[in-house]
Amino acid sequence: MLMKPLTAIADIGNKSVLYGQVHQQLCSLLRGESDPIANSANTASLLFHLLPEVNWVGFYFLRDGELVMGPFHGKPACTRIKLGEGVCGKAAGEQNTTIVPDVSAFPGHIVCDTASKSEIVVPLLSWGSLIGVLDVDSPALNRFDEEDAEGLEIVASILLDTFSTDQLPDLSDEAATA
Repeated sequence: MLMKPLTAIADIGNKSVLYGQVHQQLCSLLRGESDPIANSANTASLLFHLLPEVNWVGFYFLRDGELVMGPFHGKPACTRIKLGEGVCGKAAGEQNTTIVPDVSAFPGHIVCDTASKSEIVVPLLSWGSLIGVLDVDSPALNRFDEEDAEGLEIVASILLDTFSTDQLPDLSDEAATA
């Protein structure tokens, strides 16, 4: 499949317009592909290149009770994160989007890149069960707000809609008790 070129987004200062354009490009980019790794990699790349003031964008996926690094853009990062630890572990454990305006003030923050000053983490949920998280860091304090949360939650939904159900972890009750 031929790749559609990335379209630059003008810095217009309107996040709803920005995310609308991101969502449109993401849908076009992922159309026809169902591989979770390929789609996560392209999603991380698209966000890294289109969102202003970000220095790390990536995914952690739930594997055997912990978050394991998936596709990302940015400096090398922590490979495994326990549920409940750091911003990613907290967002995953609570299954809620977590915005941290100043990571230095977050108890238990895991430092992977000292340039990161703020962070947002969006849980990836399939039928109410945790699959992983989308993590975005910024070198600017107070970079993320509720508009970013809404925009990135839609990104997560677009991505998850491309995964075929046979590629997701077994979320049945039987698997949970095994």
